[in-house]
Amino acid sequence: MNEALYQKTVELRHWLHQHPELSCEEVETKKKLMEFVAENAPSLEIHDRGLWFYAAYRSDNPEAKTLAFRADFDAIPVEDDIDAPWKSVNPGVGHKCGHDGHAAWLAGFAADVHEHGADNNIIFVFQHAEEIGAGGEPCSVVMEEEKVDEVYGAHNSAGFDKDLVVVKPGINNCASEGMEIIFDGVPAHASQPEHGKNPSLAVCSIVQAIPELIAPEKWEGLVLCTVVQIDVGERAFGCAAAKGKLLMTLRAQNGPELEKLQQIIEDMAIERAKEYGLGVGFIYHDVFPETRSWPECVDKVKAACDAIGQPWFQREDFQRGSEDFGHFMKNTPGAYFIVGNGKDTPAIHTVKFDFPDTHIKLVCDVFGQLAGIRK
Repeated sequence: MNEALYQKTVELRHWLHQHPELSCEEVETKKKLMEFVAENAPSLEIHDRGLWFYAAYRSDNPEAKTLAFRADFDAIPVEDDIDAPWKSVNPGVGHKCGHDGHAAWLAGFAADVHEHGADNNIIFVFQHAEEIGAGGEPCSVVMEEEKVDEVYGAHNSAGFDKDLVVVKPGINNCASEGMEIIFDGVPAHASQPEHGKNPSLAVCSIVQAIPELIAPEKWEGLVLCTVVQIDVGERAFGCAAAKGKLLMTLRAQNGPELEKLQQIIEDMAIERAKEYGLGVGFIYHDVFPETRSWPECVDKVKAACDAIGQPWFQREDFQRGSEDFGHFMKNTPGAYFIVGNGKDTPAIHTVKFDFPDTHIKLVCDVFGQLAGIRK
């Protein structure tokens, strides 16, 4: 990426940061990105898919493979408190995960491929709603539609040296989901609780069972169940509680173990409902698959870094947080890597975080090596 394109892409990143939009509301974000690609990479096809879009470069190489690169572009409901001209103008909404940078580096990479050409067909996927786990699955249909051979993505993260590429074969991020259990009972006067059906004990029994449910010796990988909200009854001291909700985040290193944990808790809730004469229902939110990098593609990321003198590090552990890029790699070989923000920088999802602009050129150059860009 040359200096002129780098500066133009940084300007795009700053605009995106200043105008953040929440998941599934990224109207102006998507419009701005499509305009940038159309203006700076006019040879690419642009496919508008509603909430998201992708651009396609068709190589003249008869032996070309098809590679996809994905970036997310939604913000989160966290205040932006940075001292910069591009501070968010939308109160309570900020690009605190770095998706402004992810979208910018992919848009800049598209412009770079347009300028130089590449030995492979390239699909540039601009994805909505990663933060709530709603974007990856619908966008991943492009893997089959475009017959993608390999797919790559990247994320920024604190806790690692600045501009260090961090890779890991296998599990990169846990699978997770928000589980909501809803109990329906029968109201009664507080002086005659025996005439009602109170969900309080059912809720409490499930909460008390959690430590035993997730005991490490029962599972092959990490399994967590975190209570996020308990809502039972109303603030009315003359009435016994009749409705109850228990909200938890289930998380597991391996997707099948997440499904197993979910089934165990569902069965337990159904048993408690029968015991206390309650109705019971379940709602699921923010569902993320495990994100698992293919070893052969991780090796290609390492080789791409080596080719441009980019330092890399292979970690042994994985991130507990979730990432819906896993949908893209379920049936297509691919790799997901991290770029370090610096060990002493603000963590993502905090008010002081701001994406490091240096990542833009770094990731574009790594992507370029993977894509076979002609330079």
